[in-house]
Amino acid sequence: MKTIRILCSLLVIAVAAAAFANDPTDPTGTWKWSTMSPNGEIPTTLKLDLKNGKIAGAYSNQFGDKAISNASLRDDVIRFEVVRDLGGKKYVVKYQGKIEGNTIKGTVEAPSHDGGEAQKLDWSAKRTTKESAGDAKQ
Repeated sequence: MKTIRILCSLLVIAVAAAAFANDPTDPTGTWKWSTMSPNGEIPTTLKLDLKNGKIAGAYSNQFGDKAISNASLRDDVIRFEVVRDLGGKKYVVKYQGKIEGNTIKGTVEAPSHDGGEAQKLDWSAKRTTKESAGDAKQ
């Protein structure tokens, strides 16, 4: 009887460890999406890494590479910012989305270039690999 309890306890621990190892909300990996702009499609790549509860990442598109900032993950919702300097002006683009397996769906809030109201756009990214992002570029 004692042996059965021990085996059951070990099984429960193994199942729990496997569940944490395969966390469906772990954003680690390479994510890709395209954004439509007045000048055409902008392919974008985001490499994320989750270590010790902290998210780091590198964002890359035709405007260059940039490390993400203010990243957070609560339950299945990820949030982060990309700060750009365009023509001497600082622009903060805010992303938020719900992680569902290999998809993130949410919204992007981008400042207007003419000082007007920020634009809110839909955002949908697909994970292409689950590899670690490594060092994010500054």
